[in-house]
Amino acid sequence: MKKVAVVILNWNGKKFLHDLLPTLIQHTPADVDIVVGDNASTDGSVEFLQQQFPQIKIIQNDKNYGFAEGYNKVLSQVDTDYYVLLNSDVEVTANWIKPIIDMMEADNDIAVCQPKLLSFYNRDTFEYAGGAGGYIDKYGYPFCRGRMFTTLEKDNGQYNDVCEIFWATGAAMFVKSDIWKQLGGLDGDFFAHMEEIDFCWRAKNAGYKVCYCPQSVVYHIGGGTLPSSSPFKTFLNFRNNFSLLFKNLPKQQLLYILPIRILLDIVAGCKFLAEKKPKEFTAVIKAHWEFYKQIPTLKKKRKEITQRKVSNIYNGNIVLEYYLKGRKEFSRLGM
Repeated sequence: MKKVAVVILNWNGKKFLHDLLPTLIQHTPADVDIVVGDNASTDGSVEFLQQQFPQIKIIQNDKNYGFAEGYNKVLSQVDTDYYVLLNSDVEVTANWIKPIIDMMEADNDIAVCQPKLLSFYNRDTFEYAGGAGGYIDKYGYPFCRGRMFTTLEKDNGQYNDVCEIFWATGAAMFVKSDIWKQLGGLDGDFFAHMEEIDFCWRAKNAGYKVCYCPQSVVYHIGGGTLPSSSPFKTFLNFRNNFSLLFKNLPKQQLLYILPIRILLDIVAGCKFLAEKKPKEFTAVIKAHWEFYKQIPTLKKKRKEITQRKVSNIYNGNIVLEYYLKGRKEFSRLGM
């Protein structure tokens, strides 16, 4: 097997490290490196690792760079053939690495792959952050096999097929290191949220595949850094979603999709107001303002990407499918 490094980016996740590192060590082959990159934690994470897990390599960032740039800085110091980006709040299982590496080794075109992601607390249910592989619709709304908005499916083996997907979850993402370097890693301007979707889209624009391997199973706690109700998370999701569309969509699609998305975001903002969530409404406004400010920078990034028509984008609107047509399971989309 090629050289592999499992790399956890930690920020004030001492509790997760305490609870889940022993299982990671137990189920990770001895020839696989385990690295913790620390984003300037203030909860004693580094001291805890030094005392309790001296065998684990620690790479310390000088400040909290967020998920995207934090990983860029850490992985630039890791020499390996494969990176496994693993959240600190993920519990792995036996034989979780080999099936994915074998699959990626068998196909030179596979750049990224993810395992089956189930809920830590409801272990027969897919987890929000990745399920059985990620997709987007033509307007950029992300969803997963096993997760449509807040509806989570039970795992009854319905997604036990190896397949190509659109994006792989950043909670447990396997990446060939040479392709990571070729694509310049994650977009640091995203800070956090949807950076893995942008990376996978850039990989697909470059002609590579993103895949799902159900023979590898992990359990994700989720919400360890930012809770789902965080206005900052709302801001990041709306801003970054516009950014990835602007960077990766072919020109003709971009010209008509962005105006429609602006209208849909107005509807989303009004929904927040109707639900008496003024902070989330403000976050949407701030996200748009920040996106417009970043357009000159995004234009430069766009020039570095060969935009093309890629596979596994749903040619419809999952907002309408979910809320108006009641299609709350991936299988009902007919993909």
